Amino acid sequence: MGRRALVIDRPADVRGRLTQGAPLAPLVWFKAGGTAQWLFEPRDADDLTDFLRGLDPAVPVMALGLGSNLIVRDGGVPGVVVRLGKAFAQVARLDATTLRCGGGASGILVSSTARDAGIGGVEFLRSIPGTVGGFVRMNGGAYGREVKDVLVEAEVVLRSGARVTMPLADLGYTYRHSALPADAVVIAATFRGHAADSAAIGAEMDRIAAEREASQPLRSKTGGSTFKNPEGHKAWALIDAAGCRGLTRGDAQVSEKHCNFLLNLGSATAAEIEALGEEVRDRVKTHAGVTLEWEIQRVGVPA
Repeated sequence: MGRRALVIDRPADVRGRLTQGAPLAPLVWFKAGGTAQWLFEPRDADDLTDFLRGLDPAVPVMALGLGSNLIVRDGGVPGVVVRLGKAFAQVARLDATTLRCGGGASGILVSSTARDAGIGGVEFLRSIPGTVGGFVRMNGGAYGREVKDVLVEAEVVLRSGARVTMPLADLGYTYRHSALPADAVVIAATFRGHAADSAAIGAEMDRIAAEREASQPLRSKTGGSTFKNPEGHKAWALIDAAGCRGLTRGDAQVSEKHCNFLLNLGSATAAEIEALGEEVRDRVKTHAGVTLEWEIQRVGVPA
């Protein structure tokens, strides 16, 4: 599938930044991949809704958070990539146990704000390397907790530009999956925890941070956890047993520290990273008879 030429005239009432041919590699953790045909960074929620309402319905739209769980293929992403900036990164306490979080807020900011407010139950968000929009979409989770355990509702802008509030029950959550339309943009979410001691919350966050530092290649160019854990298995153990630890393809490597992580050792292309992941899947299937499912999202077109 090639890239169809898309002509987007900048609407007079759009107040954000609209950039043609924007490089995406600097915006994703792998530091690899192509460009967005158009990158839109809205000024605020009204700016986003107005833009989408006026956009040709044939133009595809994709939201981009911190780019931590993403392979952008080398041919780039057709259509419009929406990136939420500081206006969408606010976190506010609503009451003794509830937070209202912008779709661009990081997991670290959400969990730190909860700690300071004495709200427990969201410490696990400290370990998710992404934004509220991303982990609401993916039902992100770690350390025995998932977004579905704390989410009350999400505010979403649909491809049509309609702005809707979706309660937890409407999101159709399963393991690392939601029923959100692929072209919808999560602009805010409400999380509910429980009253807790701030010091105890902080200690749990510190424990999580130390455990991640010890077990994961956090200072490398990576995309985070690559494959979902199959029922009854740990993906990393299957990968290790299949002899994939340290496996390379060009400058892409299966991490030796945690083999459910792929790394860009320097100048790996997105094609090399994805091909290495497929080789891992093939080897695990041959060795264990288990088909690994990608957790990392792969978007765009090949070069």
